[in-house]
Amino acid sequence: MKSNFNGLGIKVQYDLDFARTVIEDEAKAVGSLARIIDGSFEKAVDLMCNCTGSVIVSGMGKAGIIGNKISATLASTGTPSHFLHPAEGIHGDLGRVQANDVVLALSHSGESEEIVRIIEPLKQREIKLISITGNPKSSLAKHSDVVLAMGKQVEACPLGIAPSVSTTCMLALGDALAFTIMKAREFSTEDYARFHPGGAIGANLITVGQSMMFKPGEKLPLAQTSDTIDDMFKRLEGVKRRGAVMVVNDKGQLAGIITDADLRRAMAKFDGELFAKGCTEIMTPDCKRVTAETLAAEAMAIFHKYRIDELPVVDENDRPIGLIDVQDIVAIKIAR
Repeated sequence: MKSNFNGLGIKVQYDLDFARTVIEDEAKAVGSLARIIDGSFEKAVDLMCNCTGSVIVSGMGKAGIIGNKISATLASTGTPSHFLHPAEGIHGDLGRVQANDVVLALSHSGESEEIVRIIEPLKQREIKLISITGNPKSSLAKHSDVVLAMGKQVEACPLGIAPSVSTTCMLALGDALAFTIMKAREFSTEDYARFHPGGAIGANLITVGQSMMFKPGEKLPLAQTSDTIDDMFKRLEGVKRRGAVMVVNDKGQLAGIITDADLRRAMAKFDGELFAKGCTEIMTPDCKRVTAETLAAEAMAIFHKYRIDELPVVDENDRPIGLIDVQDIVAIKIAR
């Protein structure tokens, strides 16, 4: 026990051993869920994974808050989903549920009035119902197509009333469902970034292809290895102003790059003869390059390591398909 004084000057004691017990109890309960990863769990995953509509998640009270989080996790990992408040559902929002949807309902007791009242309308429309409940004999469980029965959980609060262990278990099961589906679909970091473009997570998952200024089909700043510097400038007419030109061989493969810095050095060296010089005399050969699938964060690391500002973007045959500038990445706040 640790004693402190509250704002009224009254001595209070904080039972830190009890706090540890709360965490231990919840951890133990979550660990016990491994036993229900069985045929019923697989059937639930199959229904959700093959759903041609949306996975509608519903729950009342604290279970509803957990349901909101599960729905958000599903949506951000490739499974269309939204949350249905059961009380609003019985007052018209059941119209949001379509025939090709699947409903995932959460209720520890399986007897939450609002949840029980949406069962009949769903069954009338032959909509598949999956339940996460602590009571396999409850009304919710009896009328579900698939039941994930956690077993009756003893709540961790001092009164044994406030949802705690039960909601933690629901959250863990929801994550297990969402991530099993995500893995089955081979959902990639690039896919995740498309659904989560904001914030630090999304920024770090954006690829070079998503962040570079040049788009497929646009004219690139290219020159041939046989070109003179004069030829190069003629080729750049109508090309977006960039700080570099990519030099390609007769197979269209990247041979080198000419940057503003390369040109400044060449001007000092060759003076008035610069425009007659060949691109290969000026360019930096074997330059660094990335692909469209490279994470923008990786490109930024290359910029920093080699103190360069431009990176050619090439395809699997080493042919340029774009050019990325350090400012392109700074603009999406990859830089820290």
